[in-house]
Amino acid sequence: MKRSTVKELLETKETNREVLLKGWVRTRRGNNQVAFIAVNDGTIIHNIQVVADLGSFPEEEMRRVTTGSSISVRGILVESMGKGQKVEIQAKELEVLGDSDPELYPLQKKGHSFEFLREIAHLRFRTNTFGAVFRIRHALAYAIHKYYNDKGFYYLHTPIITASDAEGAGAMFKVTTLDLKDTPETEEGEIDFNQDFFGRPTNLTVSGQLEGELGALALSSIYTFGPTFRAENSNTPRHVAEFWMIEPEMAFYDIHDNMDLAEDFLKYLIKYILDHCKDDLEFLNKMVDKGLLERLQFVLDQPFERKTYTEAIEVLK
Repeated sequence: MKRSTVKELLETKETNREVLLKGWVRTRRGNNQVAFIAVNDGTIIHNIQVVADLGSFPEEEMRRVTTGSSISVRGILVESMGKGQKVEIQAKELEVLGDSDPELYPLQKKGHSFEFLREIAHLRFRTNTFGAVFRIRHALAYAIHKYYNDKGFYYLHTPIITASDAEGAGAMFKVTTLDLKDTPETEEGEIDFNQDFFGRPTNLTVSGQLEGELGALALSSIYTFGPTFRAENSNTPRHVAEFWMIEPEMAFYDIHDNMDLAEDFLKYLIKYILDHCKDDLEFLNKMVDKGLLERLQFVLDQPFERKTYTEAIEVLK
């Protein structure tokens, strides 16, 4: 039988049918007769409830169904009689695919600080917050490509390793095959890059702009969307060593065309995630940033202000 995802099962209208589910146990509760197991597989922020009659399963197997364990369940999808879920699975077969020691598994049914989650980075994706963030990131990445494709732009892959400093930033990560403990030197005492892989100093890119401009001068409208790197040693939220940057480059655009594109692009992305990531955004709005949805809707509804540099300075004053 083909496996169904939690997202598919929670969104289906076809009940009273046999299904196969595989996922990770979030919580387990119940009594001596029945176990209520909340299962999540990462496809949606919500869990699905699996109801298991303990008399129908070996006691040894059921003891292994603990928070964090992975299980396979075959059962009947039915309308739920309890509150909080529309459907649930009445388990007929249950197999533990991966054990989780309840004494050692660090994620429990409570809030965890981001600092604590840094210490268990391999499990962060299983939390509601990180799951929501990465599902939204996926949706945004897809929407970026869809937007530019539908606008007639061409996706350009610009070099990650380059000899150019596109923005003159100066703070770049160097790339070399030279032995740093025994660096070859020229007669003038400089590093002899002729013995390096590329034969010249090279770095990780800070921008795809230079190559993007060349592409636009032949293809009219292009965009880059890839990793860029900055070696600025500043530990603030505004400085990261690696990030993905979107850079559209358009021939024959004037400043008004640029502003139109920027506004339309941002509003398209906001509308896309409001339409496709509602559950994740509602969770983040409730648990992380209570003004998130209101702020996104405000940006979507309002026209962008367009001011000259002089007018902007006056506002700042």
